[in-house]
Amino acid sequence: MTALPAAYLEKAAQSLREARAVAEIGYYQAAGRAAYLAAFHAAQALILARTDKVAKTHSGVRSEFSRLVKDDPAMERGLTAFLARAYRMKVAADYTVGADEEVGKSEATEAIESATRFVEAVERALSGP
Repeated sequence: MTALPAAYLEKAAQSLREARAVAEIGYYQAAGRAAYLAAFHAAQALILARTDKVAKTHSGVRSEFSRLVKDDPAMERGLTAFLARAYRMKVAADYTVGADEEVGKSEATEAIESATRFVEAVERALSGP
């Protein structure tokens, strides 16, 4: 693995630490956003490692990642869908207002758990044969 995919994985780990920290103090929207970013950076690591390119948009990351791992047994099937679900949390945290758009504790906790599994699966996929 080259240095750049490893840098994306470190950024993913940093985002997971941030997600846990802000969830601990009750900032669930920020936790959801950070959980998404952890998965986003891990996906970028895999894309870069396998294609030597970086996707330029969030939707590009989701579609390219999905294409690259569709037959990869290291990736749980539901984890690829997590990118799309978590992106909606990022959008809610960044752009929407009102109680209807808030990310709650259970949603943030689930996002952190899913992001953790996502990052771990990418690490396995990149370290495998």
